[in-house]
Amino acid sequence: MRPLSASPLAPTTLAVVDLGSNSFRLELGEVHGHQIRVLETLREMLRFGGGLDKKNRVTASARRRALMCLARFGERLRDFDPSHVRAVATNTFRIAANIDDFLPEAEMTLGFPIEVISGHEEARLIYLGTSYCLPRVLTPRLIMDIGGGSTEFIIGHGRQPQKLESLKLGCVNMSKRFFAKGRLSAANFKKAETYARAEIEPIARAFDRKYWREAFASSGSAQALAEILEANGFSLDGITPDGLTALRKKMIAGKTLSGLKLAALKPERAPVLAGGLVIMRAAMTELRIPRIAPVGGAMRLGVLYELLGRHHDHDSRDTTVELLLDDYQLDRPHVRRIAALALELFRQLHPKADAADAQMLQWAALLYGVGASISHIGYHRHSAYILLHRDMPGFSSAEQKRLAVLALTCRGSLGKAMPYLQETTSRMQILALRLALLFYRARRPIDLPAIQLRMRGKTLHYHLSARWLAAHPLTEYLIDKERREWEAAGWKWKEKR
Repeated sequence: MRPLSASPLAPTTLAVVDLGSNSFRLELGEVHGHQIRVLETLREMLRFGGGLDKKNRVTASARRRALMCLARFGERLRDFDPSHVRAVATNTFRIAANIDDFLPEAEMTLGFPIEVISGHEEARLIYLGTSYCLPRVLTPRLIMDIGGGSTEFIIGHGRQPQKLESLKLGCVNMSKRFFAKGRLSAANFKKAETYARAEIEPIARAFDRKYWREAFASSGSAQALAEILEANGFSLDGITPDGLTALRKKMIAGKTLSGLKLAALKPERAPVLAGGLVIMRAAMTELRIPRIAPVGGAMRLGVLYELLGRHHDHDSRDTTVELLLDDYQLDRPHVRRIAALALELFRQLHPKADAADAQMLQWAALLYGVGASISHIGYHRHSAYILLHRDMPGFSSAEQKRLAVLALTCRGSLGKAMPYLQETTSRMQILALRLALLFYRARRPIDLPAIQLRMRGKTLHYHLSARWLAAHPLTEYLIDKERREWEAAGWKWKEKR
């Protein structure tokens, strides 16, 4: 399936904004064929995850710091084409209770949409990024990434992840919870490690050592731990359990962060070192990891290659849609007919729409019926639930919500669609999909009439052959029923003769 938003020529520079719980980063990559060379990285250690109050709300000070950082990033990206930039946000944006209030202001300040991605999507992008920094081998690997608010575990080989998991363990939230005011006692470490091991234990069997040959860690926490272990003589070959135990003893002896004397410990890393150490030590114990090597790449590089893939007609979202068509045994010829007609009608209704909006409608038309696997009665509600909650590699949370809305509103009363009818693009997508389903209700190929649609203000002007309608009385009845639904919602229909 060819992405409608694809550009015939790859851009020379791509950019990713990574809004993590520990740091915000902007990374620029220069495209060379199918490869990317990182040009520039801007990083600000905001510890955004530590800026949540007891009710998980972003505090005013954290909000202010974040917006100031995004304004600086936005200045650097001011001349970038929107299709060359992707901003992704992770765990803190997923869990913050007031993120819906903050996100619009953040997007306006940055100048680009911000995608809040799921933990599984974060893990997939981490694996993709690290795979470009490691030799291509056939044996499976374990990749671990300790972020500020979550830790991802992935097993895969080559470019393909096979197992993905994201846990709400991060160096920021663990440090804040168990090492308040920088206190480094044996009791605090024991409590933190017990908690971390309990969180990791449920995935231990699936990620056990017998399922992989080498282990790597891609985060800043892992890089910092490896440098500290080596510089202080605790380990000479990556991150090891013995090395982490020696570091733990040294930190307990220091009693507080301010009293800690460690070679290679950077000031900005010190406040979250204990949390990162605890998570790493718990993971190595539970998963029986003898050694972890730090590796570059991580999620930012994964996002850059994902962007490059979209420009080279290799959009992972297309692959996800195709897999869903298989998983739910959808009638491909039928849904492709619906998608083709929905796109044709959408272009008539909204000729200035972005290609990305047309692509979203196409995906929704292909997947509108996934809920029929649960029950044919009310299948649109089941479809909406599946599309909103299923892991869909390549799709952001906002994109999944958009697909779910189109599935939910594709049939039945427009009452449930009222909040979405106020926005032009969403209204045109809903109308196009509902009409396409109406014409192909019989689930077989038909000779379609010439259909003319044009929306002016709150009036839909339309034309259909009277002779064709006379030969298809059921379709004529359904069109009239649809007209009444829209007129009850406030949009008039006027037939052109």
